Amino acid sequence: MSPRRKPRTGVDPVVSDINITPMVDVLLCLLILQMVIQPGLQKGLNVQLPLSERTASSPTAAGGARDRIVLRVTAGPAYALNETAIPAADLERTLREVYRNRVRKVLFVDAAEDVQYEEVIRAVDVARGAGLAVIGLVPRPDRRGPT
Repeated sequence: MSPRRKPRTGVDPVVSDINITPMVDVLLCLLILQMVIQPGLQKGLNVQLPLSERTASSPTAAGGARDRIVLRVTAGPAYALNETAIPAADLERTLREVYRNRVRKVLFVDAAEDVQYEEVIRAVDVARGAGLAVIGLVPRPDRRGPT
């Protein structure tokens, strides 16, 4: 004799087994897409820092110090090219004139501590607009002393 079954009420019992395979497939696809797309989204500002004091005193770096041009950015913003004050309106024109006959188009930007970041970036943009190929940012001096 067969055991008696309860009559069906039309509702299936809840299945507690989770099928992980589709979820893992979707996550792997998302991971692969992220890995493919991410390198293309990298944006940045290429900068060249000047040599440290130790390497700047070496004989190979001595020739580069003669033709080094530094744009000083102070609050306001006020600009000075190698200690010569330049009005903000004439900055691009002045940079074009200075670098017109130069083979090495390198400019170092030195900003005061109280200058806002966007003023420094504006100066870098103006320099790029003037045709400069390499723009270096001068780091702040190390206040901790020698190590």
